Amino acid sequence: MLKWAVIFAVIALVLAVLGFGGLAGAFIDIAKILFWLAVIIAVIMFALGFIAYRKVT
Repeated sequence: MLKWAVIFAVIALVLAVLGFGGLAGAFIDIAKILFWLAVIIAVIMFALGFIAYRKVT
C-alpha cells in the first residue's frame, strides 16, 4: 500500500510540474489517503500481534 502511495505522489509531482494542478491535487489526496490507511493497518496489525504473542506465552 505504501508503494501505491509513493507512485501516486510521484505522478502528482509530475502533473504539477506539467501544469495540471487539478489532477495533481487529486493524485496527492489519493496518496495521502493510501499512506494513512497503510499506517492505520500497520498499527492494528502490531497491536493484534502483541496481543496474540502475550496470549501464547
